[in-house]
Amino acid sequence: MRIFLYSLLFIGFVGCYSTERDCEKFQTGTFEFTSIIGKDTITSTFKRTKTLEIDTFKGITDSASVRWVSDCECIVQKLNPQSLFDKKSIQMKILSTNDNQYTFEYSLVGDTKNKQRGVAVKISD
Repeated sequence: MRIFLYSLLFIGFVGCYSTERDCEKFQTGTFEFTSIIGKDTITSTFKRTKTLEIDTFKGITDSASVRWVSDCECIVQKLNPQSLFDKKSIQMKILSTNDNQYTFEYSLVGDTKNKQRGVAVKISD
């Protein structure tokens, strides 16, 4: 009987803390992404449609194709790469969503050792 009660308590506790993932809401729109590199705080703005992402960073605009492999995961590849590094695709996965922002994980496709995390804020549809 105790095991049954402990099981119910555990399931209730875990169920209360499930992560929200309303990913479709964040597949399109205009977003801001702020990161800290060294001592500098850098903000990038990007606009995403279902198939295209236009990024503005330090006054430079760049575009990339977006291919959604699931509701919460996509592959981004620059349309006009300027270097071999730029030719590499980036895999992005939305981990959680909350109101107007989402937490995500990203890395070069196939590079599971160097994953980074970030938070993007949706500033308009």
